[in-house]
Amino acid sequence: MELLKKYIGQKVHVTVDRKLGSKHPNWGFIYPTNYGYIPNTISGDGEELDAYILGVFDPLDFFDGICIAILHRLDENDDKLIVVPEGKNYTNEQINCLTEFQERFFNHSIIR
Repeated sequence: MELLKKYIGQKVHVTVDRKLGSKHPNWGFIYPTNYGYIPNTISGDGEELDAYILGVFDPLDFFDGICIAILHRLDENDDKLIVVPEGKNYTNEQINCLTEFQERFFNHSIIR
């Protein structure tokens, strides 16, 4: 977790592999946000570091934005960055609401 804190406040490049409106390949839910990963990183689960993109309402292939928080999963080693357009911000309550479609299945905290 400590290593991920370096991303907070930084501009990051996200490759989107689950576009807004797309269906999850295994679980069938629809993504109400763009969701992707930070290329050339490794997360605690051994895969690239995941990111939710909030505040963009069109399907994307790539996105450059600011990491405002880390969604830290307490029962799984698969943390997520919260990335937004420059100048945007969301409260922890808003982040929880916007990521509930997937995060309702996991205990988590939001790190700023």
